[in-house]
Amino acid sequence: MSAMEVILLERVEKLGQMGDVVRVKPGYARNFLLPQKKALRATKENRERFEKQRAQLEATNLKQRQEAEAIAKKMEGLSVVLVRQAGETGQLYGSVTARDIADAVVAAGFTVTHRQVRIDRPIKALGLVQTRVMLHPEVDVAVTVNVAKSEEEAERQAAGEPVAAEAFFEAPAAPAEAPAADAGAKPEAAADEAKPKKARAKKAETAGEEGEAKPKARKAKGKAKADEHDEDD
Repeated sequence: MSAMEVILLERVEKLGQMGDVVRVKPGYARNFLLPQKKALRATKENRERFEKQRAQLEATNLKQRQEAEAIAKKMEGLSVVLVRQAGETGQLYGSVTARDIADAVVAAGFTVTHRQVRIDRPIKALGLVQTRVMLHPEVDVAVTVNVAKSEEEAERQAAGEPVAAEAFFEAPAAPAEAPAADAGAKPEAAADEAKPKKARAKKAETAGEEGEAKPKARKAKGKAKADEHDEDD
């Protein structure tokens, strides 16, 4: 499909300045530039119309730019906090959108829409991210987006503390120490261990007594036979 020529009614980033005639894709023109009143079709009638209104359009643009610059000064250093859930590696369960940022800026007292928020790349992790808010086609202001798990972490993160590292890589808790044994009492484990030893010692003692008793019995028996033999004689 062939490109479409349009006349820009204001500065459009990466496209041109007010009054420039540029060639764009038809879909981009119909879905964005024309309905947002950022451009007109570059027909002969529209060219003539623009030239007649050019001075008025430039004056209106100048006034709007000055108002935007005044707001930009008030917004300097603005930081908004977005509390989000995240996994152990800091990856968000979802992502932060331009609408989320716009809502936070509005809550801070400034009137903006999500269309004015510029995100260089999707925000999918905890941390501090610099974004831009276009207050006017020629005026933008930096806004810091502080994405954290809680308000407390956001405060520490803003102060430069390595919150994420602490949250994600905490040292494992030390095992609880066993209670000290009573000096006057034998530990239960030791008592259990001692039982087999005592049993073995008792068995050995009993065996020794039995072994000692057998020779005595044999000796007594032999003596009895000898006495019997003497009587027969």
